Amino acid sequence: MKKLSPVFVVSVIITILFILWGLIPADVLPVGNLDHVTKIVQGVILEKFGWFYLLSASAFLIFAIALIFSRYGNIRLGRDSDRPEYNYLTWFAMLFSAGMGIGLVFWGVAEPMFHYYAPPFAEGQTPEAARAAMRYSFFHWGLHPWAIYTVIGLALAYFQFRKGQPGVISTLLRPILGDRVDGPIGVAVDCIAVFATVFGVATSLGLGAIQISGGLSYTFPGIPNNFNTQLVVIAVATVLFMLSAQTGLNKGIKFLSNINIVLAILLMLFLLFVGPSNFIMDLFTTTLGSYLQNLPSMSFRLSPFDQEITWFQDWTIFYWAWWIAWAPFVGTFIARISKGRTIREFVVGVLLVPTIFGALWFSVFGGTGIYLEFFEHKGLMDVIKTNGSEMALFSLLENFPFSSVLSLLAIFLISTFFITSADSATFVLAMQTTNGNLNPPNRIKLVWGIIQSASAAILLWTGGLEALQRASIIAALPFTIVMLLIMVSLAKAFKEEKVVLVKIKEE
Repeated sequence: MKKLSPVFVVSVIITILFILWGLIPADVLPVGNLDHVTKIVQGVILEKFGWFYLLSASAFLIFAIALIFSRYGNIRLGRDSDRPEYNYLTWFAMLFSAGMGIGLVFWGVAEPMFHYYAPPFAEGQTPEAARAAMRYSFFHWGLHPWAIYTVIGLALAYFQFRKGQPGVISTLLRPILGDRVDGPIGVAVDCIAVFATVFGVATSLGLGAIQISGGLSYTFPGIPNNFNTQLVVIAVATVLFMLSAQTGLNKGIKFLSNINIVLAILLMLFLLFVGPSNFIMDLFTTTLGSYLQNLPSMSFRLSPFDQEITWFQDWTIFYWAWWIAWAPFVGTFIARISKGRTIREFVVGVLLVPTIFGALWFSVFGGTGIYLEFFEHKGLMDVIKTNGSEMALFSLLENFPFSSVLSLLAIFLISTFFITSADSATFVLAMQTTNGNLNPPNRIKLVWGIIQSASAAILLWTGGLEALQRASIIAALPFTIVMLLIMVSLAKAFKEEKVVLVKIKEE
């Protein structure tokens, strides 16, 4: 049995301590429990460092777009003779499923509805509020988050497959820190990445369990929407994703990712054609233009002269921190499946394809929700306020033919996204804690799978799921600094590719 890496040992200990902290009641500790402390720290971060998140996310996007048109675009992520392991459809399906599939299903209806009723700088329930709702939904799930994933994924793939470095976050800083990444600094960087990944994914698993439970209760009234049902969901899903994880990347994750993308497209196309089709496509076209037109101003917009407006802290800054917290997980996974692609191919694929699909998704689901609310006054928002955001999708589907079948399909889709996200996360966590092993041992994957599921279950039970989410976002602040350094490190490494660039030109 190989010696466990320091990153694995430290990460497991920190994770378990935080989970135990989350179980302690607020009045036992003098400093307060996890929920109390993370609430205070997150409030300070969002209030004091909102500008930093906005500038950083925009810097990642500018850097990614610049690479598309740069002379480095022809460099392969691997040897010059390497070619991609997966075809385009499988590649897109895998990166999309790991990136934000379960989030789109959860927020596809709910987020535009929230913005429609409470938009920034506009009166709610008006045409202008509806336009702002869709524009900001595109914004929060569009180019910026995928640019964050692009930077970290590209750096990992480049250094691992072209430079022969271990596929861990700390090695990406070698061009600027040298051999210091092999010591405590490197362990600290890798532990921050693992910390953000574990708690970010555990929170998503909790949200997925809540939505599956809510959907089952909505479709089958005899099933209660409570913790016991959520626990059963987590238990069943854990068995399934651990079985999938044992089969490796080319079987379980690949197979489930293809199922995910097919089911998602079928559900979206059905709703597009049975719903208000012209309205949806008009909304998609108009909002896409408005999003691109307003992208520069939205990217840097805050409310310095109106301190009472907390919308940007509650939504945009929260999202940017959330995507950065997810970046180690998604970036590592995208890097692993992208060997052999050119930098230009990688950036265009990761940046544009999911953004366009996400925009269409929000137009179909969020646009339909706004249509039913604006024109037909169906009261979807009342359902969301009464029963929670997890009911938004199912209350929407109830307004169309075959609603029971559609709801079952949606539950199955959420379940496969749930399994794929957890499966991918166990793979990534095992990689990050075994010095970048491309085929990590099953026992390490098993440990991280159990920790993830236990975290989600325990914190759902204690009501501390939001505390876990806040802990992940708090970890995003130091990791944002790491990502900025990675961007500098990557730019420095590219300057050493001159000989390769000449060779490619001659060929």
